[in-house]
Amino acid sequence: MWARSRRPSPNIVRDGTDPVERAASRAGRSLAARRILVIKLGALGDVVLAFAPFAAIRAHHPDDHITLLTTMPFVGLASASPWFDAVTVDTRPPVWDLPGLLRLRAILAEQDFVYDLQTSGRSSRYFRLAGRPAWSGIARGASHPDADPERDRLHTRIRQAGQLAQAGIDRVPDPDLSWLAAAGPVPEPPTALLVPGAAPHRPAKRWPAERFGELANRLVGRGLRPVVVGTTADAPLAAVIRARCPDALDLTGRTSLLELGGLAARASLAVGNDTGPMHLAAAMGCRSIVLFSHDSDPALTAPVGRTPEQVAVLRVPDLSVLPVDRVAALLG
Repeated sequence: MWARSRRPSPNIVRDGTDPVERAASRAGRSLAARRILVIKLGALGDVVLAFAPFAAIRAHHPDDHITLLTTMPFVGLASASPWFDAVTVDTRPPVWDLPGLLRLRAILAEQDFVYDLQTSGRSSRYFRLAGRPAWSGIARGASHPDADPERDRLHTRIRQAGQLAQAGIDRVPDPDLSWLAAAGPVPEPPTALLVPGAAPHRPAKRWPAERFGELANRLVGRGLRPVVVGTTADAPLAAVIRARCPDALDLTGRTSLLELGGLAARASLAVGNDTGPMHLAAAMGCRSIVLFSHDSDPALTAPVGRTPEQVAVLRVPDLSVLPVDRVAALLG
């Protein structure tokens, strides 16, 4: 569990009255019909790190109607989870798209309380678009602001736990992901996932595919079948890996996020760059080796596992010169 002790926010009345109840009462709505909105737009790693906050919000609002506002890639995953009653897509309308803005405003304005877990400039602008409803986030004027001056120097899980504490949710434990563990294909075990991709616009986050191929052969020697996962765009990387290790199975572009979660739950190991699928593997309890370069900071965004020492982070300034032996040394 990630937690951080904090003084109660002056915006929270510690008298047993839930802040959402007060907001609904002011709006003249029945407490049985409270509407809660959670904003989380992406990317995959950020969505996975929000699993625990999602579950904590659901536990805090067991009888309320909770909607997730997200982007299209995460609709299937979120809809299958037990945390939301509805999932709606943010099309991110530009300022000149008046019909799109009006549709978004209608979604935002009907809520009794909004948890903005995206906490970006865009999502903060939604606070004003919605007419300044009861709001947890960093938007100026929010009723329940995350005003911690250290927030930008905290790991995402700790930062989000602090934000929720300011809104009256004091416990953010690891979530139950049993609903996700059973999904997806079942390759002949034992398997080791390889994640050679990363954001295309950040090439410094990628370890060369040729070295993933060399590592794949070492995994075969240990009795593990390498399984390459990622998006369709990662298929060329999988081809490089399979050219060096024909025993590797290429599943790039062939799994949904739900299926990838189940696949990770059954894998013995995952090795990959600092990218979304590695966050999912860690969340599912898979032993993970995550490769970081100078381009990202594990102190802020490292994947979070479920047990001590489950996730090993290897950070070097330049992944292009990282030898296979250093990664293989972490295999145990």
